[in-house]
Amino acid sequence: MKLSVLDQSPLLPGMTPHDALQQTTELAKWTDELGFHRYWVSEHHSTESLAGSAPEILVSHLAAHTNNIRIGSGGVLLPHYSSYKVAEAFRVLETLHPGRIDLGVGRAPGGMPNVNLALNKGKLPTIEDYPAQVEELMAYLHGQDPYGQEVYATPRGETAPRVWMLGSSGTSARLAADLGTSYSFAHFINGRGGTRAMDRYKRYFSPSMQQGEPQGNISVFVVCAETNEEAEYLASSLDLALLRIEQGGRHTHFPSSDEAIHHPYTMAELDRVQENRNRIIVGTPDEVKTSIEQLAEEYNVEEVMLNTIVSPFEKRLKSYELIAEAFKLTPSLQK
Repeated sequence: MKLSVLDQSPLLPGMTPHDALQQTTELAKWTDELGFHRYWVSEHHSTESLAGSAPEILVSHLAAHTNNIRIGSGGVLLPHYSSYKVAEAFRVLETLHPGRIDLGVGRAPGGMPNVNLALNKGKLPTIEDYPAQVEELMAYLHGQDPYGQEVYATPRGETAPRVWMLGSSGTSARLAADLGTSYSFAHFINGRGGTRAMDRYKRYFSPSMQQGEPQGNISVFVVCAETNEEAEYLASSLDLALLRIEQGGRHTHFPSSDEAIHHPYTMAELDRVQENRNRIIVGTPDEVKTSIEQLAEEYNVEEVMLNTIVSPFEKRLKSYELIAEAFKLTPSLQK
């Protein structure tokens, strides 16, 4: 089974945005050395606790600082942008790093409603155009001229970034199937109903210029430590962070574990924390390995993307290291 990484470039306690992006760089280099398969960075806007607002720039930076791991967006929020411009940006990335670039796309707003207006010159994007945008994007990426106007995405080349449709519902799964893209289900966002979405994707998949068979993966929050006690302690900060996101608060950093442990939870909040644990795998290396394998079997996929947000940063690095050891990943040979 392939293991990969989803990184949202979180601001850990006491860290600056500069620190967060430096940590993203270090984590990409570390997981490349450990033998992880791919590394995706997200797109979030006007969010003070996450530093990744321009994945196409981070992809370029990370690809230049790694050797073997695939690098991609998880993902570009396509309704905000021109398909042609996105295609050219990722054709440049593919030309610089052939065979290593993924283009994950989504249609989420990426922030509060006013973010939509700021990204679209005061107008709301037309979500109904999204399927056509993805079709345009794939055509441009593969050297085609979708409108017969002598317009091509350059630089042209023999290889193209692989397009992944990102989603957390059956609607995105069916769209990925109809358009013949790869499909990534965000279990870390929606811990319910994902297996049905993945089954729908595979059942209705239609071959495309990109691929002849369905290819799916899932992403999940994971916290791994040498003992259960330490894993639960580290995961407590994520429990509180998810609760605060659901409550609509604005926070400049992810909470520390000490802050989370001393938080005066109400009974209703504790119920939400328990429900959110459906999105998180927590435990020792052997326990985490078993849970990842079970989740992959339930979804019928051969790749799981891990999203670990704990502090201090050294514990994030250690979590990925312990999982790599449990799965006996093959460390990459540095060029």
